[in-house]
Amino acid sequence: MAIYRFRVSFEDYDDVVRDIDIKSTQTFEDLHLAIHKSTGYNPEQSSSFFVSNDQWIKGDEIALLPSQRKIDRGVTLMKGTKLSRFIDDPHQKFYYIYNFDRPFDFHVELVKILDDEAGKEYPYVVRAVGDAPKATGPVVAPAAASADSDDEDFLNDTEYGFGEEDTEDMETVESVDELSGTVHGQEDEEEEEKDEFMDEFSDNENYDSDDYNNKEDY
Repeated sequence: MAIYRFRVSFEDYDDVVRDIDIKSTQTFEDLHLAIHKSTGYNPEQSSSFFVSNDQWIKGDEIALLPSQRKIDRGVTLMKGTKLSRFIDDPHQKFYYIYNFDRPFDFHVELVKILDDEAGKEYPYVVRAVGDAPKATGPVVAPAAASADSDDEDFLNDTEYGFGEEDTEDMETVESVDELSGTVHGQEDEEEEEKDEFMDEFSDNENYDSDDYNNKEDY
């Protein structure tokens, strides 16, 4: 029985590599589980292998926990699908995406085809280089209703949408009309003072220039 040796590397972390030996009759799900046994990630995340060419262009998909839309399209499942079914090249490549919510992308390349070793349990991690980057759980986007309610709570702090600090500053003003009246009242007082000053100045406008000149003599 043929043994496939796959070199598994992170697309964005070149210094993290795993070499995994696995039987040709084992499944893509077995390879998926072996990868995450070596990385420490939770394997119960929606993930997919894609048959790829030398430029890592994705082709046919082999999926774990696919969406209903993919199921309706007849996507191939990892469970029950033997690796040998998609091996057409001694250097066959697969593009692998783990956890579509917070994805890590991998390059999976067949590097050797070996003979089965009696007594060895497969899959088997032959080589592990580097620590896998920390995986984070899926991000749960807040519901639209929650965002709307937050906005409503902010606007409902006061009748006109003012915050508490703003309302403290406006406690002495009972209404917009009162504020307007206060401003107009201040303007009227200023006008009256100006008129009184001008009247007083007008009464003195008839002074005699000679008297003014005489005052300079003092």
